[in-house]
Amino acid sequence: HRHVKIVHSAVIRILFLHNNSTLLYICETGDNKQRMRSRLFEYWFSTYNRKALFTMISSSIVDAEGVVNFATIILRNDNPELSEIIVEFTESIQLLSQKPE
Repeated sequence: HRHVKIVHSAVIRILFLHNNSTLLYICETGDNKQRMRSRLFEYWFSTYNRKALFTMISSSIVDAEGVVNFATIILRNDNPELSEIIVEFTESIQLLSQKPE
């Protein structure tokens, strides 16, 4: 896990170094370890020494088959569209969480 953490931190640094990208990730569900992956990524982010520069929002969504999916966005706090991106992510999660009638 240490090697993966180093790669994870490097990817975040490279992705956000010179731009205001938004990172959206969904934890893979094929082996039913998605909850563990989500917690691990959140832990890694909590130990990142520059985390105060970023906003991280995580959410879970139960799909039609009852599988819990974990989605997270990470973006820089100086992103000029920060509020809009957070609203769009939140609304998308709410929409995906609604049960079809």
